[in-house]
Amino acid sequence: MPALCYIVTALVAYLLGSIPTGFLVAKARGVDIRTVGSGNIGATNAFRVLGTGFGIFVLLMDALKGWVAVQIGARVVSELLPGVPLEYLRITAGVAAILGHNFTCWLHFKGGKGIATSAGVLIALVPLALVIILSIFIVLFLTTRYVSIGSIAAAFALPFATWFTQHDVGLTAVMAAIGALAILKHRKNIQRLLNGTENRIQFRKKEATP
Repeated sequence: MPALCYIVTALVAYLLGSIPTGFLVAKARGVDIRTVGSGNIGATNAFRVLGTGFGIFVLLMDALKGWVAVQIGARVVSELLPGVPLEYLRITAGVAAILGHNFTCWLHFKGGKGIATSAGVLIALVPLALVIILSIFIVLFLTTRYVSIGSIAAAFALPFATWFTQHDVGLTAVMAAIGALAILKHRKNIQRLLNGTENRIQFRKKEATP
């Protein structure tokens, strides 16, 4: 029974996380987001390709997937198939939701970088740690205008922030794995940063040519 609880929780959470929000929103607008901008289906590329409104929507929906998987999906499975501590199922759901977003079965297991979905998971599991790494992200993003630098630094800081706020070895190890996965998914961004070809976010609109 415990094994079944974990399997069902992981499957439900994976399917929730695998919903390719950015791809679906862009498709509804007549755009294949995989072929424009960075080619990523996540919120950053949605902002770049679809505009602020749609970008915010994709960001919120991707975060919601992670939160729902942990807060609702794991709890429902726990009630239907008791036998495993709820907290363990919540952690399982969080990891599975992130993997679902990063490797969605609906797009040949090619998905986003998992930052927004991870944020939704962290809101449910380690909210204080999220506040710390979100602060790091904001400061670095505003000073460099690189979303990737803020995201990578926040991912690196995640296990340290988790230990500082929770003092839980197991949970810290899980957050270290989540952070490492996020950094791994940014390997192309890291290469572009090293090459000086990474795109910056422009805060001001370009003036129209008369």
